[in-house]
Amino acid sequence: MYQYIIRRILIFIPMLLALSIIVFALAKAAPGDPFTGKILDPNVNPEVFEQQREALGLNKSVPEQYVNWASRFAKGEFGESITYKGRSVQSLISERLGNTVRLGVFALFLTLIVSIPIGIYSARKPYSPLDYAATTFGFMGLAIPNFFFGLVAIYFFSIKLGWFPSQGSIGGPGMEGFSEFMSRLHHLVLPGITLGLAGTATYMRYMRSEMLDVLDSDYVRTARAKGMSERNVLYKHTLRNALIPIITLMGFEFGTLLGGAIITEQVFNYPGLGTLFISSVINKDYPVVMAISLFLGVAILIGNLLADIFYSIVDPRIRYD
Repeated sequence: MYQYIIRRILIFIPMLLALSIIVFALAKAAPGDPFTGKILDPNVNPEVFEQQREALGLNKSVPEQYVNWASRFAKGEFGESITYKGRSVQSLISERLGNTVRLGVFALFLTLIVSIPIGIYSARKPYSPLDYAATTFGFMGLAIPNFFFGLVAIYFFSIKLGWFPSQGSIGGPGMEGFSEFMSRLHHLVLPGITLGLAGTATYMRYMRSEMLDVLDSDYVRTARAKGMSERNVLYKHTLRNALIPIITLMGFEFGTLLGGAIITEQVFNYPGLGTLFISSVINKDYPVVMAISLFLGVAILIGNLLADIFYSIVDPRIRYD
């Protein structure tokens, strides 16, 4: 296992290099720079903006710009934001990363505690009323876009009923301890449900399908023939094998939740990486855009590695050495 992990980490290096080239190329393919497409102060000498471009290295060739950016990134220096004067990219990301991680973890938690039990029940009692209801919910969850569901949730649960706040991540400044925890949790409910909607529907359908396949396998019938209780058959033999595709999805979900939060955070005006990414794209703040894009790519790579490690925990037959 340890040799496999080391090999995977070494593979990260060329993959990260390729990812950095793609991110940099996409940023450079975008038209203009932070000083174009805006109404600039006519009282300022245009040479000042040229000097700023030169200071940022925007007047150099594309290969030179990539080498300079990649070398700084390898040292952990993401540069300074162009929009937020005097703020480093690291400080902007670290300031909002906690909110996005909390939102992603909360959405994944809701997804798992809802989808897995319903998927198990649907497999144990197929074509029951609950199974039909779960199937209908699954198709609706996959069909409804996150942003539309978020707007509907804001209208009913925030505006009409007033149960949950419609924006922000905390009730106010200066909150500490348990009151801060409850306020953050209160603000997480609507965006968390919105972000986890599609994942819940997908996990539920996968769980039901895999459980049905495993329940029809020979070793499950043998366990039942030996007199093993249905509970032991379900949780000791069936569930662990059925969880393997769920773990695969979770590996991708680790980065997808952070990336998918971009739309959800914008709908709920949630101060996370998503809102920072959108504002940076609009303002052509490319150092911030490229840093967040690389961060999401690395998160997906780490998620896949964790999924491979959990494979061997769930199914002892899987070996990597």
